[in-house]
Amino acid sequence: MGLSIKLRQVPPRLAAGAFFLNSGIEKLSANEETAAKLHGFASGTYPFLGKLKAKDFTRALAISEIAIGAILVVPVVPGIVAGAGLTAFAMGTIGLYVKTPGLRKPGSVAPTENGVPIAKDFWILGIGLNLIIDDALDYLA
Repeated sequence: MGLSIKLRQVPPRLAAGAFFLNSGIEKLSANEETAAKLHGFASGTYPFLGKLKAKDFTRALAISEIAIGAILVVPVVPGIVAGAGLTAFAMGTIGLYVKTPGLRKPGSVAPTENGVPIAKDFWILGIGLNLIIDDALDYLA
């Protein structure tokens, strides 16, 4: 089985993939307090998540991040597939950024100090969309 990705996709895939793998692995060992904070933050924007236990939510989040990290760094996964996963995840976290009070400066999309950790998901969205577009252009050619 040969490589399914283009050389130009390697740097953003490795950077984002390593970030996601690290984040997911760290969340696997989250304590109750951390799990409660993550769960409370997410369920405040997405109320349906409130039905989950904090530890279960955090574990699911961790597994999702590890899965996205893996599809990014494994070279047999096409860019369009990796980009779709990355884009979907980023859209969910950007929803948190847009809907959570205190993450943006009043009347602006610019982040507050508290919003910076979530605002980084805009570059994750950019990488995901770039991977999708890059592969889609090949199919159109």
